[in-house]
Amino acid sequence: MTAVAAVPHISAPQDPNLATAQGSDIILTRMMALHPKVIDLTLDRVWHLLSALDHPERKLPPVIHVAGTNGKGSTQAMIRAGLEGVGQVCHAYTSPHLARFHERIRIAGGLIAESDLAALLEECEIANGGAPITYFEITTCAAFLGFARTPADALLLEVGLGGRLDATNVIEKPALCVITPVSLDHQQYLGETVAEIAGEKAGILKPGVSCIVGPQSAEGLDVIEARADAIGAPLFIANRDWQAWSERGRLIYQDTRGLLDLPLPNLPGPHQIDNAGAAIAALRSLGHGEQACEAAVTRAYWPARMQRLRSGPLVDSAPGVELWLDGGHNPAAGVALAATLAQMPGRPTYAICGMLNTKDIGGFLRPLRPHLAGLHAVSIPGEKATLPAHETQSAAEAAGIPALIADGVASALAAIADQNPQARVLICGSLYLAGSVLRQNA
Repeated sequence: MTAVAAVPHISAPQDPNLATAQGSDIILTRMMALHPKVIDLTLDRVWHLLSALDHPERKLPPVIHVAGTNGKGSTQAMIRAGLEGVGQVCHAYTSPHLARFHERIRIAGGLIAESDLAALLEECEIANGGAPITYFEITTCAAFLGFARTPADALLLEVGLGGRLDATNVIEKPALCVITPVSLDHQQYLGETVAEIAGEKAGILKPGVSCIVGPQSAEGLDVIEARADAIGAPLFIANRDWQAWSERGRLIYQDTRGLLDLPLPNLPGPHQIDNAGAAIAALRSLGHGEQACEAAVTRAYWPARMQRLRSGPLVDSAPGVELWLDGGHNPAAGVALAATLAQMPGRPTYAICGMLNTKDIGGFLRPLRPHLAGLHAVSIPGEKATLPAHETQSAAEAAGIPALIADGVASALAAIADQNPQARVLICGSLYLAGSVLRQNA
């Protein structure tokens, strides 16, 4: 296979390759059929395939490895915006995707080309030789292969699940690690307590490699510090070594190198202050100055994280409605969304909510109760693990939120707009629902 060509920077996942993708879709469907979407945390299968591929994970540009429960995608997006703001060329790996798989892999600043993705997937499938492997593992190896074949200044590498046994955790010595806030999520795989989950996240720490640590609970931080002490990983910890806060419409950041007075993050929500702080701490740890830090907070783009939808068929169908989209799906995300809504101008606010049946729906919805006039429950289209709409309705009513059932987002939006043409509507509960909405509103 020839080297993957560098593609120009784009600010949003609207690459023309996505409109014509066919080959990669066929291969991905085949991979999903052969290796169902089952999480089986181990690194043995990944090491086997990487060895067959001549170890592309050893040929990567400097890696910034990002783990955490909430905020890791936004933090990674801000770090990337900061690096690109000072002229660096970045690869990036994220999951899950929203509208198309290509969003997971950015090669030299742009979404991976369809022809390159199909070729990489096929190469990995052949090299794996039919051996057992999960969908995430084989696609992660394909991403590494693409990253290794195209020069770049940095690779932003987001953990898929956990950290210790995640398929991304094969990098011997990253340039930097980042752990964003740890909270309860994926308990069936990572543990029932924040301490257990933090132990999995701390598995990305490497001897001698600095780690930026976002705000944590006391029990989570204790575990992360214990692991760092055990292996000799220097930590740069929020509210001890660095602080970030908003003051008079500005973002103030301070660490031992001094104070920065920056614009507020362009990603909305008070929780983005902490994410921005972690991104700035990362950039300063890597030796970058104020120009990179300002680009991080002003140029980052991260869809379905309190994203205002301003155009498209859904927006056109309810022209007076203020339409927002967020993929948060755990109790900590519910708290963050509630804080965001509390800061927004007064306007009757309704939710359209669909969630997976593995999530704590009550924990997600309870913080939202004071801010919602009502909720329309939907099932997530095409998702086998969706929570049925009637169960979402029951959970909302148990949380004290008036709720109705709708057969889809479009009909829910129409019903809300008919009742209150000037409403604010928040579509929320799952990244899978968010992806469906982005495709529907394209």
